[in-house]
Amino acid sequence: MATRDEIVLALKQRYLKSGRQERGRILDEFVAVSGFHRKHASRLLRGARTRSRPARDNRRVYDDATRAALIMTWEASDRICSRRLKALLPTLLESMERHGYATPTADIRTKLLAMSAATIDRALSHSNARPAGRRRKTGIPSTRRSIPVRTYDGWDDPAPGFMEMDLVLHSGGTLKGSYVQTLVLTDIASGWTECVPLLVREQQLLTRVLDSVRARLPFPLRGIDVDNDSVFINETLKNYCARHDIEFTRCRPYRKNDQAWVEQKNGAVVRRAIGYRRYEGLEGARILSTLYEALRGYVNFFQPSFKLRSKERHDARVIKRYHPPATPCRRLEDDARLDEPARAALRVQAQALDPIRLLQTIRSAQEQLVTHADGTARGPSGPPAVETLEAFLADLKKAWDTGASGRPTDKRRETAPRGRRRPDPLVDVTEELEQLFAEDPTRSGRQLMECLQARFPGQYPDALLRTIQRRLKGWRARAVDALYAPALMASPLPPDRAAMGIDA
Repeated sequence: MATRDEIVLALKQRYLKSGRQERGRILDEFVAVSGFHRKHASRLLRGARTRSRPARDNRRVYDDATRAALIMTWEASDRICSRRLKALLPTLLESMERHGYATPTADIRTKLLAMSAATIDRALSHSNARPAGRRRKTGIPSTRRSIPVRTYDGWDDPAPGFMEMDLVLHSGGTLKGSYVQTLVLTDIASGWTECVPLLVREQQLLTRVLDSVRARLPFPLRGIDVDNDSVFINETLKNYCARHDIEFTRCRPYRKNDQAWVEQKNGAVVRRAIGYRRYEGLEGARILSTLYEALRGYVNFFQPSFKLRSKERHDARVIKRYHPPATPCRRLEDDARLDEPARAALRVQAQALDPIRLLQTIRSAQEQLVTHADGTARGPSGPPAVETLEAFLADLKKAWDTGASGRPTDKRRETAPRGRRRPDPLVDVTEELEQLFAEDPTRSGRQLMECLQARFPGQYPDALLRTIQRRLKGWRARAVDALYAPALMASPLPPDRAAMGIDA
């Protein structure tokens, strides 16, 4: 406003001495600069007085002694907020004076009682201990907001090295306690998949695991896309990616399709091989590490997969077209963006791997996982004996005939048949109830209950009615079977069923 007043004083004399057209140009210029309404601007330039502000009295109302007394009372009130302190001051000062504590002078007391809550906040803002209460958020964005978002269609044929990362829980259906988790990384360009067990959810441990994964990848790690899990969205992993020149992005919350590449591998690789049991402790992590070491070579070198090439939507119909199935190793060898030494190393590694031996190692580790998770005993010898390659091949030749998948982790845990878990409350009168039913099969469960209560008053409550009804249902079923069984056995078979060799 002071600048606008100066402009008015500078243009006023020129405006008054100018003609009609010149005044219009000066007024247009003044309105454009000042932002005033045109009518208000013309009044100012015609000679109306500009707003004059009275000089502000900078004299301090509350001196250092008043501020010191305020701090003392604030500390005595256990550092409550200014509004509560304002209401407490009269009572607090009176109580301190009554008990003989040092009280401020009459002038300082008057100033303290006249202070507003906002003035109390300003007076205490310079103290070393700030007033209690929630600290106001600063303008610094959070870690999650500072990480760019990438959706499912954000990948535009990236080079090998851009991977999606996710965690698979091995909790066995309950999240209580500690259990092993699997860190899964999937390359977008080739489908190359790395799986590593994590004993605990810890940021520093995650960075060390990423170091080991980067050391054995056939390509440099160029980018990581994660979900919104707190083990990923933190300053530790963000700084790690910035330090190693790795592009760090995240998906949208609650949008699993944004991570479709790694989500598909979670089911097709991890759950298919590991199952849904609960794995705990160092022993579980050790077995998983052995299994993933063999699974890494088996999946990436001997398991072809499809890769989506295009997707077209026609109203409700979606047409998807795929590239020919190929292993991740083959896709990397055909990718011109991978350098020649890396392709040569892949060919050497592919020549050295034996798929049958890798599968045997996987089956043996799966058997150990089932033993570890279910707690089944293996006898005094401890872990299972290693099966010879010849015996494993012989089992493979006849495995298809059994109809089973061959993976031990697919088998359900054997549990004992469920029986009665509490004593039978009708064990002493079961024969009597059955005799009552035999005398009159038309009796209902309520009638049997009334007969039982009449014979044994106060011993069998109404809560046992449902138990009697279940017993009655079984007795009626047996009575029907006994009634119709002789007739069924004596009836001849129809000619067509007898010709087919179907018996009763």
